[in-house]
Amino acid sequence: MSKQTFLRGTLILILAGFITRVLGFINRIVVARFIGEEGVGLYMMALPTLVLVITITQLGLPVAISKLVAEAEAQGDQRRIKKILVVSLAITGTLSLLFTPAMIFLAPFLAEELLTDDRTKLPLFAIAPVVPIVAISSVIRGYFQGKQNMRPAAASQVLEQVVRISLVALFTSAFLPYGIEYAAAGAMVSAVIGELVSLIYLATMFKVKKKIKIRRKFFKSVQNGRETFQQLMGIALPTTGSRIIGNVSWFFEPIVVANSLAIAGVATVVATKQYGGLTGYALPLLTLPSFITYSLSTSLVPAISEAMAQNKLKLVEHRLQQAIRLSIVSGGLACVILYVFAEPLMVAMYGSSQSAIFVQVMAPFFIFQYFQGPLQAVLQALDLAKAAMINSLIGAAIKTALIFLLATRPSLGIMGVALAIVIGMVLVTLLHFATVIKVIPFTIHIRDYIKSGLTMVISGIAGYFFFENIVDDSGMVIRLITSIGVTSIIYSFLLLLFNLVKKDELKRIPYIGGYLSNLIPIK
Repeated sequence: MSKQTFLRGTLILILAGFITRVLGFINRIVVARFIGEEGVGLYMMALPTLVLVITITQLGLPVAISKLVAEAEAQGDQRRIKKILVVSLAITGTLSLLFTPAMIFLAPFLAEELLTDDRTKLPLFAIAPVVPIVAISSVIRGYFQGKQNMRPAAASQVLEQVVRISLVALFTSAFLPYGIEYAAAGAMVSAVIGELVSLIYLATMFKVKKKIKIRRKFFKSVQNGRETFQQLMGIALPTTGSRIIGNVSWFFEPIVVANSLAIAGVATVVATKQYGGLTGYALPLLTLPSFITYSLSTSLVPAISEAMAQNKLKLVEHRLQQAIRLSIVSGGLACVILYVFAEPLMVAMYGSSQSAIFVQVMAPFFIFQYFQGPLQAVLQALDLAKAAMINSLIGAAIKTALIFLLATRPSLGIMGVALAIVIGMVLVTLLHFATVIKVIPFTIHIRDYIKSGLTMVISGIAGYFFFENIVDDSGMVIRLITSIGVTSIIYSFLLLLFNLVKKDELKRIPYIGGYLSNLIPIK
């Protein structure tokens, strides 16, 4: 099985993540065009319940599998790898059998009593079958990531989005005549089928590339896997604790929002539309660059686990510095583009600029979100998942409290929700960073951060000036694309000028790295 270096494996995931996010955005645009803010609101109100159930079912195993497989691979212990997989599949299979029926059974209560909109019942029913599919897929992905072979996971993400986008327009348009809730359920069904195709691909790749036979003596391996179970749980439970805290917070978010807006005098239908605008229109745009930090996080866990197993602390710091620098470099460009071009982006994508204000208010702070994932991955790799969980708990509690305090004010309303999300996010990132630097000898390069800030400010001003003045006679979409291109070119040039991107890092970009590094006269 091919093994990639940390940076190369990360870049493969970034490339796949970029394709996946673009396809996912096309999917969201199609859904928004067909079912509007109200339909998107129903979709987004049902989604946190699904994510919470999946988190409980996965039990934090993908990270644990990745870490333990990386350690076993470093020792050449194939028997241990088999035990890790067998025990993980047994755990996720059992939990799926318990929680999938529970989700279906509780859907009417959740919709009517907690979400205060019984139309969310159908989307909850429609998405429930995806739980066991995602749970099993996560085990196989964790195996490949532990092997530091990122290609199968990357390809499966792209395949899932291609299938979903191929079906979503068909299903939403077919069910729309029956009601907006049926159309939202149709969008959920397309997601289920996409995940199923992705699982089939991963299972096929596992069968082709594996060096171990899972089915042989499966139940005997489960019975003899007590030590492996304890090792998995030692990593998985604190890890899933962080995720459960985040997802419980997200689960309660639409409930708290709906009730807070009701106190502020906002009607249920209007509240659903506003929540759809924030979480279905603005937040997906703001989280678009997170495919880069997700890729970094995925690669960091096995890479740092391997380095720690070999007691190479300098390598651990080097990889963390790489991850943070890449997060800031990529996230900085995203913040600039989203802040400067918030309104034309929303109009071009969704045909409405109503949610642009959320993007503009939140974009400057989302730089913290873009390197929160890598920091949490480092904590997990260093067996500090418990600390990450406590940090997440503090952030979630403060965010939820602030949603209620701010959203109940008629002068703020849904904007109070946006502010609460930002404050909670920044707090968790700062807590993660403080925890990491207590453990790892970490040098803070102040000059690089100043250079990054200057790069963002200069490219943002230049992009705004270009959009408003240089190409004023062109159509809005052409102006937008051209202005974003100019902003990106100026941003990239300044990165090279300030030496924030290294030539040896460019060389490791798959397929085009060598060509790019030869064009650019930097060290």
